[in-house]
Amino acid sequence: MATSSAWKLDDHPKLPKGKTIALIVLDGWGESAPDEYNCIHNAPTPAMDALKHGAPDTWTLIKAHGTAVGLPSEDDMGNSEVGHNALGAGRIFAQGAKLCDLALASGKIFEGEGFKYVSESFDTHTLHLVGLLSDGGVHSRIDQLQLLIKGSAERGAKRIRVHILTDGRDVLDGSSVGFVETLEADLVKLRENGVDAQIASGGGRMYVTLDRYENDWEVVKRGWDAQVLGEAPHKFKNAVEAVKTLRKEPGANDQYLPPFVIVDDSGKAVGPIVDGDAVVTFNFRADRMVMHAKALEYEDFDKFDRVRFPKIRYAGMLQYDGELKLPNRYLVSPPEIDRTSGEYLTHNGVSTFACSETVKFGHVTFFWNGNRSGYFNEKLEEYVEIPSDSGISFNAQPKMKALEIGEKARDAILSGKFDQVRVNIPNSDMVGHTGDIAATVVACEAADLAVKMIFDAIEQVKGIYVVTADHGNAEDMVKRDKSGKPALDKEGNLQILTSHTLKPVPIAIGGPGLSKGVRFRKDLETPGLANVAATVMNLHGFVAPDDYEPTLIEVVE
Repeated sequence: MATSSAWKLDDHPKLPKGKTIALIVLDGWGESAPDEYNCIHNAPTPAMDALKHGAPDTWTLIKAHGTAVGLPSEDDMGNSEVGHNALGAGRIFAQGAKLCDLALASGKIFEGEGFKYVSESFDTHTLHLVGLLSDGGVHSRIDQLQLLIKGSAERGAKRIRVHILTDGRDVLDGSSVGFVETLEADLVKLRENGVDAQIASGGGRMYVTLDRYENDWEVVKRGWDAQVLGEAPHKFKNAVEAVKTLRKEPGANDQYLPPFVIVDDSGKAVGPIVDGDAVVTFNFRADRMVMHAKALEYEDFDKFDRVRFPKIRYAGMLQYDGELKLPNRYLVSPPEIDRTSGEYLTHNGVSTFACSETVKFGHVTFFWNGNRSGYFNEKLEEYVEIPSDSGISFNAQPKMKALEIGEKARDAILSGKFDQVRVNIPNSDMVGHTGDIAATVVACEAADLAVKMIFDAIEQVKGIYVVTADHGNAEDMVKRDKSGKPALDKEGNLQILTSHTLKPVPIAIGGPGLSKGVRFRKDLETPGLANVAATVMNLHGFVAPDDYEPTLIEVVE
């Protein structure tokens, strides 16, 4: 295949071409202090341990959360989607809030499939907007909500109901009153222009709707009762009065305001969600939206009695969980990523094999390739999906398909057909999410066995391995208090952590094909996942494009 000049990569001055490279992503494998809740530390993982305790020049830590993967703040955990985007793209693309800002500023948000879908309800039904009302910028921003309301009204929404959740955590306690007044002023103007726009319900973020990690479904239920059923212990004629009154209760604060609904003169709720309505959840951060999204979208649902399950048109501001495809519709698409490392390498004749099991197959292909389906060049690429176990929780079979992935990678390496063999081994993440510590230890051991299988094959073909992770999870399985000690609930029970973490992840290089003098650089201030692409290109014998994040390696004589 002739390479156009736009895609031609320069040869690396010191590193040869033609070595087989195994590129291994251990999903949810972070680095944390050893203790009884660090499942990676507690599992027998000799292959990974040998890298960490081997040559210091070929093992290091990189960032996998926050700004390193395009998320707004350092409090934002990484996830598999943004992690694989960064690993494959070699650059950091706006994710989360930044993406929403760009879509709103350009008006693209109103031209997308998600908005078109919800707007089909505008003529005869109500548009409901649900989310955190503040300018905190961690989960949502009031200015984005204002633009969403304005744009929806301009595009035919005749009846709008806003279900607010007061903050007091990312902003000052007590600021809720000002935010409600600001929103109410906008809605008054809309009503003057013939749009029936009102606040319909509310409550504090820690007590209503916005639970996370399946910690307390009662929180979600309180929101459901107010937003969908129009039922709450407190009823008011307007939201400013509601928040001011509820804040006067002893010990009250914005985070924990009880649920309330707004009622008309006859005492009837002004805005329950009913069949035919459209619902948009306007938080851009995912973690506190996933449980609510399940309640809105899943027909098969047993976490609480929903009483009724309205047939609605639902879209999230973004897709909150790429693995669960939740929600199915969203207003802002993932970033448009061009010129990924996979596309460059294919144009330069590098043949690639990519493999995982179903739950992460899309990550090692679609997300790696910049949210793009299919092959760049069918003659040079082969993607293999191993079906994941279905109908059981992952802790029931914690070995998952690690060994099968290892075998497929081994066979691909030994076949001599591929220059790059890329895999995602999902165990530490998927089993880590179940909160089952014993099973997660087994999962990490199985992942390590697969790594060893791949290393052995690389040894035989005198190739190179690169092993890293996309974010943390299994290295810390307990919630912690501010001092770092394990946190207990009110009953004194340990609070298990089922989420990703903010920990860095390891990266190691090695193998008989690694040229002498190759080592990790010490001059990069905070390297992250996006630095991996240039590193891999170098190991294939190429110089990365100028706008890629810098390589992690140098060659010393």
